[in-house]
Amino acid sequence: MFETREGEKLLKIDPADMPPDGHLVFIGHIVSPWTSREDCPKNMRAAREAGRTATILIDEPYRQGLQNLDRASHIVILSWFDRAPRTLIVQKPRHAAEPKGVFSLRSPARPNPVGLHVAKLVAVDIEAGRIEIDAIDVLDGTPVIDIKPYYASIDAFPEATITGRDEK
Repeated sequence: MFETREGEKLLKIDPADMPPDGHLVFIGHIVSPWTSREDCPKNMRAAREAGRTATILIDEPYRQGLQNLDRASHIVILSWFDRAPRTLIVQKPRHAAEPKGVFSLRSPARPNPVGLHVAKLVAVDIEAGRIEIDAIDVLDGTPVIDIKPYYASIDAFPEATITGRDEK
């Protein structure tokens, strides 16, 4: 699924083989129209342009946590890229001129493959544990770690930039 390219570097040990230290639990999963990495949009802008909605299904023990979520127009979703490699520490994106450290990229391949997505909230059904969103850039079945309301007043930085950006 992820081929190693020239200039890339791997960690000596796979973080997945290390003892757990955070006791992380998945609270549900994403029902996405994307079933292969090749078809999956590379970011949320591309996902929105594709015009395909998605659903987050929350496991029963966590559904009460959805109370009042419908007050938010947008939500932040933290996902776990369960099919991404965890050993790639320097990557060479296809469109980049040179290799880059994983922490300067938004690639799913990273020591802790946590995805960050901001989506428009379409509907919430607490009883069924269903959250309908406008789009998502993950594969079908991707586990969900957490959901938070997005606050434009504190989460947005209009002045934010990246210098020398050659990422798409």
